[in-house]
Amino acid sequence: MSNRWSLRVRILIAVGAISLLALGVGNVVVFSSLHSYLYNQVDNTLASSEHALQDTISPDNGTPDNDHDGPADTDEPSSDANSATATPPAPPVGNPAGAGASAFCDLGREMAPGLYVEVRSAAGKTVTTPTGPEKCPSFQPGSTSYSPKLPAHFTGFKTRGKGPPTAYLTVASTKASGPEFRVEAVKLNSGGVLIVASPINNIENTLSQLMVVELAVTGGALLGAILLGLWLVRVGLRPLRDVERTAEAIAGGDLEHRAPHANARTEVGRMAGAFNVMLERIETLVGDLRSSEHRLRRFVSDASHELRTPIAAVSAYAQLYARGAVSEERDVQRVMRGIERESGRMGRLVEDLLLLAKLDEHRPFDSEPVELVGLAAEAVETSILVGPDWPVTLVAGDSVEVLGDRGALRQVLDNLLGNVRSHTPAGTQTTVNVSVNGSDAILEVADNGPGITEEQSELIFERFFRSDASRSRETGGAGLGLSIVAAIVHAHGGRVEAVGRPGGGAVFRVTLPSSQEVSEDEEGAASERGAPGSPAPTEVEGPRAGSVPPLA
Repeated sequence: MSNRWSLRVRILIAVGAISLLALGVGNVVVFSSLHSYLYNQVDNTLASSEHALQDTISPDNGTPDNDHDGPADTDEPSSDANSATATPPAPPVGNPAGAGASAFCDLGREMAPGLYVEVRSAAGKTVTTPTGPEKCPSFQPGSTSYSPKLPAHFTGFKTRGKGPPTAYLTVASTKASGPEFRVEAVKLNSGGVLIVASPINNIENTLSQLMVVELAVTGGALLGAILLGLWLVRVGLRPLRDVERTAEAIAGGDLEHRAPHANARTEVGRMAGAFNVMLERIETLVGDLRSSEHRLRRFVSDASHELRTPIAAVSAYAQLYARGAVSEERDVQRVMRGIERESGRMGRLVEDLLLLAKLDEHRPFDSEPVELVGLAAEAVETSILVGPDWPVTLVAGDSVEVLGDRGALRQVLDNLLGNVRSHTPAGTQTTVNVSVNGSDAILEVADNGPGITEEQSELIFERFFRSDASRSRETGGAGLGLSIVAAIVHAHGGRVEAVGRPGGGAVFRVTLPSSQEVSEDEEGAASERGAPGSPAPTEVEGPRAGSVPPLA
């Protein structure tokens, strides 16, 4: 059932229950404490009056031979064996016996003013004397006298310290409209019982008034606690409402919306902060997914466009051959060469696409030490053999070693050099530089061709990008070579950039983390060669290609 209630309702119920419990316990404690205190005060007053009365009662008083319920019939003591013998107490000064009250009542009103006093024998009967029964009702001037409704026999006497056995009890009045009485019963040495009782209507009134006050205070405090709790809950749950509104805005497509009031000092604020962090990551992921989806669609469209031309060419050549349009041997060879050329072009394109797909899946490369100077020499020699009209110079010093895949890094150099042959005129000078800069290994391929613009340098590593949209695919390629270079370099933890040279041409710079450390002996050897910290360069040009280490 509680799961159907909102968090606010459950918190308010908890606050109300705790407040009610605390106030109830406090009320019970206060009421019990005051009740005990007031009754102890009355008991102390009864005990003091009882001590004063015992001091004035004669030793023989309370030990009658005959018990009576009313006053004696004669003024002289009876000689009957059942007659009570008691020595009357001396009447108090200013209130002589016979002046409207018995001597016992006069004594009781002096020693215990306003209290009910009675002496009973061991048999439980009221003791009588010649002046009357030793029994005096509670009386205060100007008020009605009342007597307590006492039991016939008292029980539960307890001895406290050196005092006589005493019992306390609370009884009603003999009159329906009378007050309740607090009664103290004390056993006398003679076996009788001295009874002293005090009306406690003032105590009951006080406790009743306290009960009314406690109920009023409890109700007001409970209402105040609920109202204050409601306000605190609204303030405390405000970040949750903000989170709810933010979630609704996110669901509506507003990925930039964030939950405010993310106060890290509160639990709800920390939750809102974590929610905002999650939203930022979701926004980033959604942006990446959208960008990836856009790139994928563009990639598929470009790949389809690139494959359409060679497929159409192969289909056209095949149709010519099938229709008998090429009957001579010379024409057949031309058709076969065209089919072979376009098939090879499709094969290279498909291989490039498969390599890019592999790189997109983040498949790990083989990691082994690769010496870049020798690798660059091999690439230079191959480039000179493939394109002798584009002279290449290698500038390098001591060995530079990195960790990576040798074949993939070789493809980086081959693609960069092939890019020069595809986009620069014959005779363009190219320089391959291998060096170390701190903890980085640097590969640079620079040419003095037409160069690239700043806008082109930002897009040149995109897939299927061409700086000249009208360029023939037969000379310009599919536009995947440099994107493969960027993907391989990034997979090796490096970076690649392309910039235009001030005097013309372009520089493609590849930066990879170096795996070697320069020792003190190597630094000393470098100093002896005249270049502190830098190896002496070795140049290999096209005409002296035979000095380059042979291909592996």
